[in-house]
Amino acid sequence: MESLLILAEYQIALISTAVILGLVVGSFLNVVIYRLPVMMQREWSLQCQELLASENPESIDSASAAQYTAFNLVTPNSRCPHCENAIKPWHNIPVISFLLLGGKCAKCSTPISLRYPVIELVTGVLSGLVAYKFGATWLTLCVLVLTWSLITMTMIDFDHQLLPDSLTLPMLWLGLLVNTIDLGLGVTLQDAVIGAMAGYLFLWLFYWIFKLLTGKEGMGYGDFKLLAALGAWMGWQNLLPVIILSSLVGAVWGSAMILFMGRDKSIPMPFGPFLAGAGFIMLIWGTELYTLYNNMFYA
Repeated sequence: MESLLILAEYQIALISTAVILGLVVGSFLNVVIYRLPVMMQREWSLQCQELLASENPESIDSASAAQYTAFNLVTPNSRCPHCENAIKPWHNIPVISFLLLGGKCAKCSTPISLRYPVIELVTGVLSGLVAYKFGATWLTLCVLVLTWSLITMTMIDFDHQLLPDSLTLPMLWLGLLVNTIDLGLGVTLQDAVIGAMAGYLFLWLFYWIFKLLTGKEGMGYGDFKLLAALGAWMGWQNLLPVIILSSLVGAVWGSAMILFMGRDKSIPMPFGPFLAGAGFIMLIWGTELYTLYNNMFYA
């Protein structure tokens, strides 16, 4: 009995630590979600300016290029987008500061988007779930990094229909590393490598078949890389369930947006968030879902 109590206390402490860490990381993810696409856009603009300058040096104002050097994940400090007032550290405590401020800027009282505390809460809850599933292991730390990246990619894709290589590719390599040193996912390196290749090639083939038949682009290359990353983590065996689950949820979500929110059918809908969600579900509950499926159809 005493050993069970000690185990329960240990689990509670582990999960609580993961939740708190997730809340803090969620606050940082809000920064990444907003700034990373801006940083990428500025980098592309700077590259275009440099290309133009190489062809016609007089056409580019050197000062215009210099303005892009002071915007990254650290600089400048976070500010209210309405009044430009710098956010104090005690106004940036995950969730708590939002509640204490009544959801408004401390200076100008402009409403703060509910999205910020929601992302913090979701990151905290999912981090606790990962810790509960995998315990105090190196695998937990790696899956936390994947989870935080999936949250970031989901929101960036919703906002910009963009899945940055700086997120998808590191997750692909991390998945291969996790299965190379066998941290406990039960996926062989061979299955992980095949999963990465098959994940990319499956959506790549779908993309070109759809484009040849319709003349339209059904998805972006970031989706290929995200599915490749999920294949590297979970092996090729889990790719089909991820694709089926993400497609079903995406179809339901898209239909609901059209029917109830009046979304224009011609506006493309990002697929990355559904891939990310399906991948996380299979990573956490894949075994249970397979067991449920077998019991339902082969019992």
